[in-house]
Amino acid sequence: MRTQLLMSALRRSTNTFSSPFATARSFASASSGPERKVAILGAAGGIGQPLSLLMKLNPLVSSLALYDIAGTPGVAADVSHINTRSEVKGYAGEEQLGEALEGSDVIIIPAGVPRKPGMTRDDLFNINAGIVKSLCIAISKYAPNALVNMISNPVNSTVPIAAEVFKKAGTYDEKKLFGVTTLDVVRAKTFYAGKAKVAVEEVNVPVVGGHAGITILPLFSQATPKANLPDEEIKALTKRTQDGGTEVVEAKAGKGSATLSMAYAGAIFADACLKGLNGVPDVVECSYVQSSIIPNLPFFSSKVKLGKNGVEEVLDLGPLSDFERQGLESLKAELKSSIEKGIKCMPKLNT
Repeated sequence: MRTQLLMSALRRSTNTFSSPFATARSFASASSGPERKVAILGAAGGIGQPLSLLMKLNPLVSSLALYDIAGTPGVAADVSHINTRSEVKGYAGEEQLGEALEGSDVIIIPAGVPRKPGMTRDDLFNINAGIVKSLCIAISKYAPNALVNMISNPVNSTVPIAAEVFKKAGTYDEKKLFGVTTLDVVRAKTFYAGKAKVAVEEVNVPVVGGHAGITILPLFSQATPKANLPDEEIKALTKRTQDGGTEVVEAKAGKGSATLSMAYAGAIFADACLKGLNGVPDVVECSYVQSSIIPNLPFFSSKVKLGKNGVEEVLDLGPLSDFERQGLESLKAELKSSIEKGIKCMPKLNT
């Protein structure tokens, strides 16, 4: 009964997107369906543990592989006691990484060090770039056909790093690599609902660009329900969405970053990927993917239609307000630099 109540709450907390850029986002309620294996790399960490719990609650998952360098057997034992469909196994250490990955349909990567007060996403780069490279080398060997959901920051750079690793291994498929930017959407919806005085479960706000600072561009002009908020409030909402991660880091006073909300967002996006794989029609989420929407920006977050092979279609941005067009121009240089940083670091990582 308690499990049913929690899953019911999760379903109520995720809303149904409306056309043209949205689809059902609630966790599926049926326990039947194809066998699907999900692997979480970094499952013992601050994001990984709550993410493991949320994926255990998803009835689309039949097998849940939890991997980390240490601590995963305990997490797996704990989560495995929950009376839901999936079978849970824990894997610890590099020697067990291959077994954790084999047969995976979706791989979620929250592995890496968290952001601390005063630390920019670029400060995370040197450490997390090496972690991402090692994990992606293993993915290319043991699960080359899986959908890869990248959470490890800085996403603006780690996704290009992953792409370069897969290209070198000869396994790159642009339709199967995603930067998870769902937390930006979650924040934009929450903040907008508060200002617009509308039920948050009814709100939709696309967020485009990247996943750091000014590269995060919420399109409040396309938000529903329409609220006709003053320009100053739209600017303030945009700034708060862009600084959402910093807000949490500072509130935790150096003892953590946005782990719980990120786990929730990661679970929402993984659920969308599973629905797409299972043939559910019109599954659309914002995600940071290889894209040709913006010239000279080979990776960009926008609305993406998901299907049986991953990305089915990268959707246009739609109409933008003058403020959003200015924001789009302002983010280009920083996002381009972050992409190039990820690509150019590969030779250094090989030394």
